This record gives sequence, C-alpha cells and structure tokens, in this order.
Amino acid sequence: MVQRYGAEVLGGAETLARQVGERLTRHFDVDVLTTCALDYTTWENAFSPGASLLNGVRVHRFPTIQQRHKHFDRLSAGLFGQPHSIDEELEWLYAQGPWAPALLEAILQRRDKTDVFIFFTYIYYPTALGLRLVADKALLVPTAHDEPPVYLNVFKALFHAPRGILYNTEEERAFVEAQFGNAYVPNCVAGLGVETPSDPDVEGFRNWLGLSGPYFLYLGRIVESKGCDELLSYFRRFWEQHAGAASLVLLGKAEMPLPRMPGLVYGGFVSEQAKFEAIAGATAVVIPSRYESLSMTALEAWAMGRPVVTTAQGRVVSGMSRRGNCGLYYRTMDEFVEILKLLLDEPVLSAALGRQGRRFVAETYAWDEVVDKYQAMVDHVTSHPWGREVISETKD
Repeated sequence: MVQRYGAEVLGGAETLARQVGERLTRHFDVDVLTTCALDYTTWENAFSPGASLLNGVRVHRFPTIQQRHKHFDRLSAGLFGQPHSIDEELEWLYAQGPWAPALLEAILQRRDKTDVFIFFTYIYYPTALGLRLVADKALLVPTAHDEPPVYLNVFKALFHAPRGILYNTEEERAFVEAQFGNAYVPNCVAGLGVETPSDPDVEGFRNWLGLSGPYFLYLGRIVESKGCDELLSYFRRFWEQHAGAASLVLLGKAEMPLPRMPGLVYGGFVSEQAKFEAIAGATAVVIPSRYESLSMTALEAWAMGRPVVTTAQGRVVSGMSRRGNCGLYYRTMDEFVEILKLLLDEPVLSAALGRQGRRFVAETYAWDEVVDKYQAMVDHVTSHPWGREVISETKD
C-alpha cells in the first residue's frame, strides 16, 4: 500500500516501495494498491483506474475523489504547534490527501485472502487510515523523521498498531521509539539497496551542461521544503568569497523560482544514467534537507565513491555521515562555505571520504540483505497469526 506508484513517480518512499515490491516477487505473489495520482501536490488522477502489470507486480489503482485542498498550507500553519482538536487533525489529513475511499474498501475486500499488508509512509491517508483496518496482518515502513506532522495525535496509535516495523536507518528507529515509546513492536532496520553503473560517462555529462571546472551537485525535487532556498543563499555567499572556484549543479524538477546567479547551473530532470554520471563527476553531493528518514541520494553518492555535504539539522544524513565517516555537515553559512572550499583544496580528503562512503554502503545497504529482512518480517506475521494464537489460548 503506497500513495503513488510507477516508474514515472518521483519520491523516495514511492521509489522504495516499487523497488522492494519488484524484488519480493521472487518470494511472494505481490499486489500493489495505490491511487491514480502522479503529482503529490494535487493528487490529480493521471493514471487510469483498474489493474495493470508493471515489472512482474500487479498494480491496482483507485481514483482520488478530491485534489489537495486549496487552503492546505493555511490549515497546516494553524495546526502545527497550536492548540487544536482531533477533528481538526482529521480535517488536515483529508485536506492533505490523497483521499481515495475505494482504496480503503479494496484493503477490506482483500483482508481474508491476503497474508500480509505492507504500508509505506506514515503520513498519508492510505496508511494513516488503511493500516488500522488490517493491523493484525500489517507491516509498516514509516519513512518517519522529525517534522511537524509526526507530532500530531492522529498518528500516535499508528506506530503501535502494526505487527512489525521496517525502518530505513538507525536514526529513524531511535527517533520513532523516543517519540512514541513503541520499542516493543517487532522491528528491524531494513533500509534499501543501491545499484550503480560500472562505467559512467562523466565527460559526456560535463559536455552536455558545458561544465569546465569543479562542481557540487544537488539532486531531487528543487523546493523550499528540501532546503533548496537555504542552499542557494549559502552558495551565493560561497561564490562571493570564491568566485569561479566551483559551480553548483541542480538536477531535478524545479518547484520554486530559481534565481539567476553566477555559478548556478540547472539541468532539469535527467535519466538514471545521467544522474550517476553527474554524481561520479561531482566534488561532493549536497543534501540541504532537514527532513529525511533516509536519503537515497546520499546512498547513491557514497556508492559512487563521492562524499556528502549536509546540514547538521538533518539528523539522519548527518548521523549516517558520522557513522560511516563519509560526509561533512554544516550548521551555519560560514561552515558551509568553509566545507566546500576544504573539499576543493584537499582532494585527498575528498577521495578518502568517498572511499569510506562506498564501504559504508556496501556493508550496510545491499539488496540481498534488505530483501532477507523484509522476507523475515513477512514470515513473522504469517507464522504467528493473531487470530490463531487467540483461539489456541482460549482452548487451552
């Protein structure tokens, strides 16, 4: 169960759901229940409802009946950190979307003929309401992090309800257990795997964008919520102090106005191959987001042997950088500028961080191990069904 699904869908949780689902087909019959939406900001129906097959996975799509409420941002501002009722939280949940009642009905209809339901991402309607319908057969992949919605009361019971939880990082598990006191729920840190090309064409990528010198790279949605406004402000300061030393390349969908400023290069949305070519040629990959349960971009950078530069306020990526000794993190604009200059001046340090990152990913995030952990959690649910246990205890 995931709010959006498909090769065209951009999003970390959605990509994780697709990659896990495709790999689990080696062991189970896998069906995906999702919406017809492609864009998470509107939830407009873009796919046709009904069943289809994608890479061995049966995908069942259900329409949304309402787009994201036009006053959603105002509802959020009036809710987070303010006194409010549970009814106001539910109003916010429905306003956020995707509101798809037929999806919840499909979960109920499949309850008796499905062994395990795996829900991805805690924050949206399909998981927040759907998991409760089949809690005795449910696993949760929360992709949770320190953000305003996670503190809403409407989510508290959700983290106690499933039969098991699969976290993406040690940092995510520590945060969730501290916030919800649910360490007793069976869990593991499953993460995700990373696959990289063997021979990326770095020069071809440089020529495509007309890059002649070093560059730092940002990958993903270019939006304020990912810290891109701060990144641009910080890089402007870097350029003022070290003009011409390096460019900043942005790759991804721009969801905010981009300023015209020296040293900034926008390449738009690119293919998987071009993405890895960009990573391979970068001095470092910059991750300014404070709100990540796991950064796929960080894993891909480390897998390609490149260091990561991230904000210290992003607990997960900065924590992984410390654990793997494979990245640097900044607290202020001045620290950001000094880190970029340090990596440019000390290529030996940059290479060492990259090597350690590659080793960290190889030891921690391999697809075979990830799939084994999902399989073990599924086996835990199917081998210990709640209903059978209750009947057995009653007879005894």
